[in-house]
Amino acid sequence: MSNEALHPKAWIAALLLCASLPAGAAVSPQEAARLGKDLTPMGAERAGNADGTIPEWTGGIRSPAEAGFPSYRTGQHHPDPFANDKPLFTITAQNMDQYAAKLTEGHKKLLQTYKDTYKMIVYPTHRSAAFPQRIYDATKRVATTAQLAEGGNGVTGAVEGIPFPIPKQGVEVFWNHVLRYRADTAQRSFGQAPVTASGAYTLVKFRDEFLFQYSVPGMTEEKLDNVIAFFIQETTAPARLAGEILLVHETLDQSREHRRAWVYNPGQRRVRRAPNVAFDNPGTNADNLRTSDQYDMYNGSPERYDWKLIGKKEIYVPYNSYKLHSNTLKYTDILKKHHINQDLARYELHRVWVVDSTLKPGTSHLYSRRTLYVDEDSWQILAVDCYDRRGELYRVQEGHVINYYELPNLWTTLELVMDLSNGRYLALGLQNEEPTSYDFTIKRTPADYQPNVLQRRGVR
Repeated sequence: MSNEALHPKAWIAALLLCASLPAGAAVSPQEAARLGKDLTPMGAERAGNADGTIPEWTGGIRSPAEAGFPSYRTGQHHPDPFANDKPLFTITAQNMDQYAAKLTEGHKKLLQTYKDTYKMIVYPTHRSAAFPQRIYDATKRVATTAQLAEGGNGVTGAVEGIPFPIPKQGVEVFWNHVLRYRADTAQRSFGQAPVTASGAYTLVKFRDEFLFQYSVPGMTEEKLDNVIAFFIQETTAPARLAGEILLVHETLDQSREHRRAWVYNPGQRRVRRAPNVAFDNPGTNADNLRTSDQYDMYNGSPERYDWKLIGKKEIYVPYNSYKLHSNTLKYTDILKKHHINQDLARYELHRVWVVDSTLKPGTSHLYSRRTLYVDEDSWQILAVDCYDRRGELYRVQEGHVINYYELPNLWTTLELVMDLSNGRYLALGLQNEEPTSYDFTIKRTPADYQPNVLQRRGVR
């Protein structure tokens, strides 16, 4: 029908309706048909790069057998499929100009700041990311229905799969990270080390567990009831902090409702609502080295930022960090002055989506701007440059990832937040001295994540 065929009032109504629609639109069936063909099922470019330094994606590591460890069982630390790789080269402060085009601003600053000790050892690239077939199927299904909620502050029309595998906006990439597949359920014990400028630290130990309801097989938007994940985290050491428990219900459409959170205080032996577990409020027992929304690299609501999709670039990023995951290491082997032991860190050249988030006028946050580097194969954030209110580079995040090949998925084994202003840093996710790694076999329901559960779990 032509515009002229519409009654004037109907035409105005149509315009108003269009103006009220979410800014992010689903892709066309023709675009979605590319998934699994020239694009991977997750939306990445299947082909390698022109000079052969990034290979074609051929399916990733889909099982322990494909990793070379058929006897592997969940809960064990993951042996390294690439242990025999030899480094290609090492980037240092002395030769960084040669590689500058493929470095994040944060890595450039780390090389310049710690020029005598910081280095990046680059290995051959392996596109090891893989996910269950049902996640691929769901991604293709929701690609034509997913929409951004009002103001980009949530997602509608999607469940189980990646909502925007062919993104057009920066905030869509953010939501792909938030809604990426990690597991149905997961449980772990781990350490968090706030490391001082002298290299000293007191290890804080946690036990946490998740129910990623968004990704559960057969989930629907109605069953979801706007909650994408349930999360409980209990502090187990040191003694002065032990017994604190945090419960979070993470919402999908945050324009309808922000996350819900509760805290159990062992001293008071009571559960209370925690309204401030979000944005730049301090992360749990992190000695002010990370904000609440830096857990899992970036989480929560995007509402305080304007989002810009810069595009895709080839960048040296942490990847296949099995060495840092190894149970043959002690924490003292990893945690050094100013940064971790870079002999244990592995970097590879990967294509990443680069997204800039800039603080909106009239809003507040510790970071005025954040630049995200997001893996095209998994939608996992691998690095973040965090700028202070003066626009100066302030903190640098790294997400050291591995393929948990018993599922499979790609997820962090160690997260770092390095403070350039004072030489301190935070290491989160340390499991090397724990008897087990992630347990993805636990059985949980939403009933296990209600506030009354905290009272029963309280230990003192």
